[in-house]
Amino acid sequence: MDSRELVSKACEAMKSAYTPYSGFKVGAALLTKGGKVYTGCNIENASYTPTICAERVAFFSAVRDGERDFCKIAIVGGKGGVIASFTYPCGVCRQALYEFGGPKLTVIMAKDENDYIVTTLGDLLPYGFGPAN
Repeated sequence: MDSRELVSKACEAMKSAYTPYSGFKVGAALLTKGGKVYTGCNIENASYTPTICAERVAFFSAVRDGERDFCKIAIVGGKGGVIASFTYPCGVCRQALYEFGGPKLTVIMAKDENDYIVTTLGDLLPYGFGPAN
């Protein structure tokens, strides 16, 4: 699956975000090495601690289904669901993704299907802590 298609799936997932407190909706689409896509959206909670990011919703859903090998993730986000800039994964999400994606996982931050940044998890988390540690 190319990056544009994955970004499109992240944009679609963003529509399901539950963000009554921040208003900042995020969608993520995670691609397994086997070609399956898992999507996620952020879900807020009044007490904030139980709030979960879109990236971890997608990742945890994939792991729940037995997936362990991932090749790329696309992330989009914006206030009120309007994407105005690139949305990077938070530190907690970077660490969670590192568990199975490792430093070579491709990370795509997008404004839309034609305007995106591609990097690796290793660039975003240069000294990540993973199973080898």
